Amino acid sequence: QVQLRESGGGLVQAGGSLRLSCAASGRIAVIDAMGWYRQAPGKQRELVATVSSVGSTNYADSVKGRFTVSRDNARNTVYLQMNSLKPEDTAVYYCNARISPFGNVYFGYWGQGTQVTVSS
Repeated sequence: QVQLRESGGGLVQAGGSLRLSCAASGRIAVIDAMGWYRQAPGKQRELVATVSSVGSTNYADSVKGRFTVSRDNARNTVYLQMNSLKPEDTAVYYCNARISPFGNVYFGYWGQGTQVTVSS
């Protein structure tokens, strides 16, 4: 069984910063891409940022230049550093990872979500 555990959400004023972490644990042979998605009230879940197993990154246009995604492969952990936060960044942030438990087939896993609230 694979689990993704997020931490680091909270309440921050506009212009502030937060750092999210997500650690994968359990039966893990290989981790491919890891990343972050978010879902605001009344909206669909959307991509925020992803990082490949070799460190290639991809960002939503709305967060480019403000957010940085990174990973520590030794710790099976992905991070999201969020700077210059805006009220429109308010959402539940979900960690996602593509993991092979046994080294052959890959599955997508989700964390439970962590709330980020940015006040104006």
